[in-house]
Amino acid sequence: MDDLPLAADFPQATREQWLKLVEGVLKGADFEKKLVSRSHDGIAIQPLYPKAEGSAPIAREQAGRWRVSQRVDHPDPAKANELALIDLEGGADALTLVTRNAPAARGFGVAIDAVDDLDRALGGVMLDLIHLRVDAGGHGRHMAALVLALARRRGHRPSDLSLDLGLDPIGAMAAQGRMSTSWDAMTVRMGDTLAHLTAQGFAGRAFLADGRIHHEAGASEAQELAAVLATGLAYVRALEAGGHSLDAARKALAFLLVADADEFFTVAKLRALRRLWARVEQACGLEPRPIRLHAETAWRMTTRRDPWVNMLRTTVAAFSAGIGGADAITVLPFTAALGLPDAFARRIARNTQLILLDESNLARVADPAAGAGGFEALTDALCEKAWGLFQEIEREGGILESLKGGALQARIAAVRAQREKAVATRREPITGTSEFPNIAEADVSVLLPSPLRGGIEGGGAGAEPDQRGATAPAETSFAGLLRMASDGASLAQLAGTAAGPAPVAVAPLPSIRTAEPFERLRDLSDAYLARTGARPRVFLANLGPVAAFTARATFAKNFFEAGGIEAVMNDGFSDQDKLRQAYIDSQAKLSCICSTDEIYEKHAVETAQTLRTAGSTLIYLAGRPGEREEELTRAGITTFIFAGCDILKVLSRALDEACA
Repeated sequence: MDDLPLAADFPQATREQWLKLVEGVLKGADFEKKLVSRSHDGIAIQPLYPKAEGSAPIAREQAGRWRVSQRVDHPDPAKANELALIDLEGGADALTLVTRNAPAARGFGVAIDAVDDLDRALGGVMLDLIHLRVDAGGHGRHMAALVLALARRRGHRPSDLSLDLGLDPIGAMAAQGRMSTSWDAMTVRMGDTLAHLTAQGFAGRAFLADGRIHHEAGASEAQELAAVLATGLAYVRALEAGGHSLDAARKALAFLLVADADEFFTVAKLRALRRLWARVEQACGLEPRPIRLHAETAWRMTTRRDPWVNMLRTTVAAFSAGIGGADAITVLPFTAALGLPDAFARRIARNTQLILLDESNLARVADPAAGAGGFEALTDALCEKAWGLFQEIEREGGILESLKGGALQARIAAVRAQREKAVATRREPITGTSEFPNIAEADVSVLLPSPLRGGIEGGGAGAEPDQRGATAPAETSFAGLLRMASDGASLAQLAGTAAGPAPVAVAPLPSIRTAEPFERLRDLSDAYLARTGARPRVFLANLGPVAAFTARATFAKNFFEAGGIEAVMNDGFSDQDKLRQAYIDSQAKLSCICSTDEIYEKHAVETAQTLRTAGSTLIYLAGRPGEREEELTRAGITTFIFAGCDILKVLSRALDEACA
C-alpha cells in the first residue's frame, strides 16, 4: 500500500485508533474473550495483525512449481497402472506408490509381492520423467529394493531418477506399535542402506520424517512439528553413527507434513518446519539448505457424510500447502473415507492442484506469505512452541525413548481429548456432518468400499504379508536385498530378513477422523431405516408465528439430523389440541419445543405437559433454561439443547430411545 499515489494525503491509521473503535462496539466486553481465539497449542490468534518487518523469505528445494502427486493404491497392479497412467496423462508429474499394509493404505494399497508386480503397476510409466515417492510403512526397505530392482531391469541408473524411498522405521513403529529389531540394529541397517545407495549414485531421498502418524492421532500443529523434527534428528544421528557425514545424512532426508482446512496454521506450519530444521542444521555446524518437503491433505478432516464438502476442504489444504512452500502435494480424493476412489474422484484431486498452479498461478511467487503479519506471527509462535516440545522429546532421550515410555502418546492424547470435546460441542463444526447435515444424501460412487467401515477404523496398519515359504537369514545387507529382489524374490522372502535382536514394542498411535463419532450415529439411523422403512423422528413443537420459532427450529433441525434423526417440521401452533394431534400424527417418539424466550415464559410448561401426555418419551427445549430449569424439568422437559452443549451425548441418548 505504500506505493499508492494518494496514500500520503491521508494520515496513517494506528492500532490504537482501531482498538478505540473496537471498544465502542464491544461495550465493555472483554477483548480477549470476544475477539482472540486460541489454537490447541495455546497460541493466541489475534483479529488483526500489523505488517511484519524484516521477515526472511522461505525457499522451496527448487524454485517454481510444486509437483502434483497422485496416489497409486488400487490393490490390483494392473488396475493401479491404468489409473496412474490416466493421472499422468491428465497433468500429474509425480506418483506416490502406496503398498498393501502401509498405514496410509487405509485397507487398500497395491499388492506388490515381487518385482514383476511392481513392473505391472508401473507399466508404461517413464520413471526417469516423473517423481516417485514410495509409501510402504514397515516394509519400506524391502519395497525400496524392489523399486531399485525394477529401475535396474529397465536400464535406469539411480542417479537418473527422482525418488523418495520413504524409509521411516520410527513412523512405522509409531503407527503399528512395533519395530522388527532393536534401534542399534536398525541404525546399522540404515547406514548400510545409505552406503549402498550412495555408491550407486542415488540422488534422491532415502529416509522420511513423516508427520501424518501424529496428525491422525490428534496432534496439534506444534506437536506434529516437534515429532517430525525429533524423527529427522534421530535419522541424522543414526546415519552419522553408521559412518556418514552430517551433510550426507541431512541430504538423505525428506519431510512430510499434513495440510488441513485451517489455512493460516497450515501455511505457518510448513514455513515453520523450514525455519526449525535450519536451526537444527546450524546446531550441527551445517550451513542450512532448503529441505525437500512433501505435503498431503489430511485424512483426519475427511468425512463420509456429504463427502462433496471434502472438495472444499482439500482445495483449502492444497492452496495452503502451495502457499506454505511444499515441494510436492498429494490431495486425497474426496471419496477416500468411503472407499477406493474412482477415476472421477482422482481427476478432481488432480485438477484441484492444476487449477491452483495454472489458473491461479500460485507458484509464480516464492513464499507469498512473507511479510504478512498474520502468517509471520503464527509462524514465529509455532516455531517457539514446537521448539520447546522438541526439546522436551530430546530430554526424554529422543523420540524413540519418548514413544517407548508413552510420553509422546500421552501428550497427543491430551490434545486429542480437547479436540474431541470441541467437536462434540461444535466449537469446531464439521460442515455436512455436525453442521448442515443432509440425511437424504445420495450414495457416492467408489471402486471398492472401504474395509474400515466395519468398525475397525482407528487401528494400526493391518497384518503383515503372508510369510509362508520365507527364508530368514541372520542379516541381509541392502545390496543383498537388491540381489534377491532382482532375482524375483517375493516380498515375504525379503520380509523374512527383517527380524533382528530385541524388537521394540510401543503403544501405537491411533488413526482417527474427527467426523467418526457423528458417522457412527448416522450409521445407527441408517440401520433403523433399513429395518423399519423410516428414520427415527423428532417432532418440532413450534410455538407462535413463523418469525418467532424459525431460528430455533432451524437450529433444532440441524442438531437432530446431525445424528440421523429426521425433524418433522410444521408452521407453528397456538392451539395445544392441534399441537397434540400433530405430534401423534408424526409417529415420533421424541419432541422438541422451539420458539422465543418470551413465548417459553407463557407456553413452555403447558406444551411440555401436552407432549408428555401425548406419549413423547423425551422432550427437548431449544435454548438455555435459565432460572426456570427446575420448573421446566418438572413439567416434563428432559433435555435443553443450545449452542455449546454436548451434541454427541444428547444424540446418543435420543437414538437409543428413538430406535428402541
